[in-house]
Amino acid sequence: MRIPRRKGAVGMPSRRAQVAAVFALAALLGVSVLYDSAHIAASLRRHGAGPRTYAKLSDDDDGGGAAVSSAAREEASSAAAVAAVEAVSARAPPVKAAESAPVERTDRPDDPPPHQQQETEKAEAEAAAAAVTAVAAKPGATAGSSSQDAPLIEEVVQGGGGAGHGGGGVVALEQRHGGTCDLYKGRWVYDESRAPIYKESGCGFLTEQVTCMRNGRRDDNYQKWRWQPDGCDLPKFDAKLLLEKLRNKRLMFVGDSLNRNQWESMVCLVQAEAPWDKKSLVKNGSLNVFHLQEYNATVEFYWAPFLVESNSDDPDIHSISDRMIKPTSIAKHAANWQGVDYLIFNTYIWWMNTPQMKTVHGGSFSRKHVKYDEIERVVAYRKVLKTWSRWVEAHIDPKRTTVLFMSVSPVHMQSEGWGSPNAVKCFSETQPAINYTKKLEVGTDWDLFTTAQRVMRSMKKVPVHFINITALSEIRKDAHTSVHTLRQGKLLTAEQKTNPRKFADCIHWCLPGVPDTWNEFVYGHIVSSTPQQQMPEDQPHR
Repeated sequence: MRIPRRKGAVGMPSRRAQVAAVFALAALLGVSVLYDSAHIAASLRRHGAGPRTYAKLSDDDDGGGAAVSSAAREEASSAAAVAAVEAVSARAPPVKAAESAPVERTDRPDDPPPHQQQETEKAEAEAAAAAVTAVAAKPGATAGSSSQDAPLIEEVVQGGGGAGHGGGGVVALEQRHGGTCDLYKGRWVYDESRAPIYKESGCGFLTEQVTCMRNGRRDDNYQKWRWQPDGCDLPKFDAKLLLEKLRNKRLMFVGDSLNRNQWESMVCLVQAEAPWDKKSLVKNGSLNVFHLQEYNATVEFYWAPFLVESNSDDPDIHSISDRMIKPTSIAKHAANWQGVDYLIFNTYIWWMNTPQMKTVHGGSFSRKHVKYDEIERVVAYRKVLKTWSRWVEAHIDPKRTTVLFMSVSPVHMQSEGWGSPNAVKCFSETQPAINYTKKLEVGTDWDLFTTAQRVMRSMKKVPVHFINITALSEIRKDAHTSVHTLRQGKLLTAEQKTNPRKFADCIHWCLPGVPDTWNEFVYGHIVSSTPQQQMPEDQPHR
């Protein structure tokens, strides 16, 4: 029995079906073009080409970012869309390591069945469209907009009232994957082409305490490691740019011998930019001043190991085992910090002699019978930092002065903490602890670290940048002065060098060395300021 056909339906699809077919064909063509573009871009990137997005350094004093052309913005948007397609694509294989076996088809494995291919293409098209929409809608998202695209995560407490020198802006970083970049989370990379930034023999201002090669150290590998943050790069140190920022200004390190260690590093990082007869170093008691005449700039160090008054304040004679402090007396030292443009503070190593600290509330340390109280180290540390923070907020104008605070510099006295129980402190160590898989336990007082961090965050009026050097420096057991240094002002004798258990200095650092990396962080803050906003609360990297 035949079923009669309806008139007008002789083999012809309906109008609705025709329209659907046209839209389906257009969608498939669009997905095909987008997919091919994505894989061309992916292939270019795998071979070193393709678009890259950078967070530019802002040289403007008003904090405005570098101007970006509309073409650059379109390139950034396109790159984001391509990245989204690659993220959802099941066809693109992971990038192989250099030692991996070669793969004949690097761009695409075998094609999936047709029905799966259509579903995949549909998902890719939707993801690409969503990515383009997101990029277009994002306010201020441009190829050079580091403050919008990838804000810097750092240990910084932002108060009110201005941004110090230069207003807004971010430390210059190359962002690889978008999102945020934590400068202090990363790894040490051996790189003879980029480290050290200067030569020990090329800096005549280094003291014998830190010139390890001149003092007999045979290996110089410790000089050739650079810090590589995860997901971004530290800005390349440019001494001329730094000195332009310091023109007619003062930069001062305040604190103990580790800050003096860092001050010597900074002097060596910039001194080559000035002729020998246009630079000078003057030491006057607690204050050391390095002056660059052509820039009318100074790089200074002020000795105040506890920040407040103590019986260890003599810059030359301070080897005192029975240490005492006046936790609320800071005015004597602070009078020397007035009018400085960049202040970099630290205090740590002098707290580590005893678990308790002797505190004096009046009178002179020179009296025979000094009345004192003994309180827990961390409690005394908090009292001192509270005194310091009150002074900063009462006397520092954040529109004039930038304040930084260095976290604790670790020591390497306990070799079992990095898996070498038979070693003698840091003596003969020539490699960082990069292959040690357990948690490093080198004796760092993390309670003091946390106390400092909390005090910085409690400050409301003046932003304080907390430079988190602790965990990354714990890895560098190889970079201390050890037996290639001074003892009570004299170089160690050959006999003393044979007794590292007594004479090895595993507190201070050889130069060039680790403090140069600390100064790269400082450099970033000076050449580019930080936005006035409260950073997220995060835990110390351990």
